[in-house]
Amino acid sequence: MATDYDAPRKTEEDQSEESIEELKARRHDKNSGKVDEDETEAAESFELPGADLSHEELAVEVMPRQDDEFTCMSCFLVHHRSQLADEKALICRDCA
Repeated sequence: MATDYDAPRKTEEDQSEESIEELKARRHDKNSGKVDEDETEAAESFELPGADLSHEELAVEVMPRQDDEFTCMSCFLVHHRSQLADEKALICRDCA
């Protein structure tokens, strides 16, 4: 693309005036009055294949706590003893 380097350059004031004029012109644009639709309402109308899991059952086997594990009293996650930061308060290193 050819550039004419001899053409007069626009100052910042000219550019700001142009942008204000563009904004005024866009204000009266037909599309500016439209309101964007709510994303959650749009997402509720979509039906994904395999999304109905009402007939499925969740089978989880709960393991008893091991001797080398503890439950953090801050985040309530089960950690290995090597992650223990405070033995009295039973706080993991991530929460300490």
